[in-house]
Amino acid sequence: MAIREIRVVPDPVLRTKCDSIGEITPAVRRLVQDLLDTVDDPGRAGLSANQIGVSLRAFSYNIDGKIGYVLNPVLEETRGEQYGDEGCLSVPGLWYKTKRADYARVRGIDLDGKEVVLEGDGIFGRMLQHETDHLDGHVYLDRLEKDERRAAMRRMRGARS
Repeated sequence: MAIREIRVVPDPVLRTKCDSIGEITPAVRRLVQDLLDTVDDPGRAGLSANQIGVSLRAFSYNIDGKIGYVLNPVLEETRGEQYGDEGCLSVPGLWYKTKRADYARVRGIDLDGKEVVLEGDGIFGRMLQHETDHLDGHVYLDRLEKDERRAAMRRMRGARS
């Protein structure tokens, strides 16, 4: 049980597709606890395993006081559209309007191997898409229009200098 350091762009773990979890081991149980401990902070909506340096398909969430997790999530359905501010713990200090589906549904498992279905719209739908993107090696900046993405990358480089 630990609050883990957040990896930031350009860390290569953030650009690597995460592996599925085949067996629920003590290490996977510790990972889930670390994800839950690390996401349990005001302003944190979601956290993927690769954001704490573990390339496995798992994420935790913290939306409207509801904290949870899912293993091996697969984004099954999206519909509608929303366009709103989005930020990321791995891209600190930058917020950009990002187009997402309004509704999303993810299916995965819990630590007992039981099926978990998470679905919602608005901020919850955005989080489901954002975190599954992370597990596929993408950050939200990849979804920005080309010119806006270039500007964001310049701002990030300037912030690290």
